[in-house]
Amino acid sequence: MAADLSQIVKAYDVRGVVPDQWDESLAELFGAAFARVTGADAIVTGHDMRPSSPGLSRAFARGAAAQGVDVTEIGLCSTDQLYYASGALNLPGAMFTASHNPAQYNGIKMCRAGAAPVGQDTGLADIRELVERWADSGAPEPAATQGTITQRDTLEDYAAHLRSLVDLTSIRPLKVVVDAGNGMGGHTVPTVFAGLPLTLVPMYFELDGTFPNHEANPLDPANIVDLQQRVREEGADLGIAFDGDADRCFVVDEHGDPVSPSAITALVASRELARNGGKGTIIHNLITSWSVPEVVKENGGTPVRTRVGHSFIKAEMARTGAIFGGEHSAHYYFRDFWNADTGMLAALHVLAALGGQEGPLSGLVAQYDRYAGSGEINSTVDDQSARLAALKSAFESREGVTLDELDGLTVTAADWWFNVRPSNTEPLLRLNAEARDEATMTKIRDEVLAIIRG
Repeated sequence: MAADLSQIVKAYDVRGVVPDQWDESLAELFGAAFARVTGADAIVTGHDMRPSSPGLSRAFARGAAAQGVDVTEIGLCSTDQLYYASGALNLPGAMFTASHNPAQYNGIKMCRAGAAPVGQDTGLADIRELVERWADSGAPEPAATQGTITQRDTLEDYAAHLRSLVDLTSIRPLKVVVDAGNGMGGHTVPTVFAGLPLTLVPMYFELDGTFPNHEANPLDPANIVDLQQRVREEGADLGIAFDGDADRCFVVDEHGDPVSPSAITALVASRELARNGGKGTIIHNLITSWSVPEVVKENGGTPVRTRVGHSFIKAEMARTGAIFGGEHSAHYYFRDFWNADTGMLAALHVLAALGGQEGPLSGLVAQYDRYAGSGEINSTVDDQSARLAALKSAFESREGVTLDELDGLTVTAADWWFNVRPSNTEPLLRLNAEARDEATMTKIRDEVLAIIRG
């Protein structure tokens, strides 16, 4: 097929509509290019439950094997299970998923051995260049000796590794509702949770890449309504929702109220610091709550602030030797998981923290949720740069206010802060604001939105 790869090769992965934007013939070329760019003798692949995933994954494996590379297929898996395989086997990996995107989409998340990320600056641009060349001129020459394609089940080993990182042996019995959204959480949760003192109430565990119940994106409030209602009906201790490829988790408390991912970041950070003797670096992006660096310092750690995006978090994790990193998008990164993100490990930390004391989750997280936040608010604009310049002009001369441009524009005062950053893929500006009280947050949020949308 004639391919416009500019539409499907993103900053961190490949993603597009199947078969309109890419298909198995292109997947085969991506496999060959991945083999060439990594220079590996062997790779590992996995895929989610989307109808197109098995075929795309197998085509990729054929392309890599034709270049003389041995391929280990782990089959159905979550993205963090693929990262586990890449780390444990020390092989480059490719995961076929479009995460929370609608059913007609699919994609490839690629990593080097040890789950090191592949992005535009770390191989993805080179892969794209090869695929474009071969799409025009024909497939590359095969190697003299073809690689093998073999299957391996890593689910039990993945679950055992996660449980080795969190002590759940002495927690009290808990009732937990899990909404897998017909995604890969339905595959991994039963094995990871097996043998723990949990009463599991499963929701939408049937693997179905058409997402018949709701989109598998728990950051959209509409997609956790069922979970919230079920938690209340069951009298459960908490609810957990996973996205489509189960690398992100979102938590609701015993009332069904959402728990901010910043509060989860702070909670897990305090636990990881305790596990490491009260010392260590914690990475957080610049739109997490003020509570995150405060809790890190209170627990003896060193907070390091980064741009939004997993490639920036992972790069800082590697550079600083950080023990943990968290984003407000509910991605959680662990040194002991090859600096990769795993929502499942974060979920186990929440269960361990809740089960290790007698109070409800709402009481436990209150100490980590200290400020009033706006959540992320998107505005469509004609000119991102002009709107950012207008914001800068409006705030730069105010007394007691500091500005920085690490990622978009962040403006900080004694009692509030906000960040506005442009989308890389759409004509949007994204606002996050926080203040010491709701009234102040509302005032600053509305003032900034008036300038953005003016």
